[in-house]
Amino acid sequence: MTATSISLLSIILGIIGGNVSGKLYPKFSFGFIGNTIAGVFGSIFIIKLFGRLGFNPQSIMASGEVDVYLLSINLLISFLSGGLAIIIATKLKAKMNSKKDQDI
Repeated sequence: MTATSISLLSIILGIIGGNVSGKLYPKFSFGFIGNTIAGVFGSIFIIKLFGRLGFNPQSIMASGEVDVYLLSINLLISFLSGGLAIIIATKLKAKMNSKKDQDI
């Protein structure tokens, strides 16, 4: 397994997390495509932001072998951040719509 395949797996889990979150909380859903896009960006953003703590793909493969503990943290964070991105995007959309209504 390479760092690139770990990154792709993280993105896929972000997509799954975003779509599961959309199904569990329909009021936060943007539909399948919207949830997928939010899941991708949520997963990438969080892994890039917090990956310096040691669970980024390069750290997982640093010894040449897959560090299963770091990989599991990476995948869990990717899944959760995909779901969190849906909620943040919904809050942001509501905030922007309320600002737009005040301007009119």
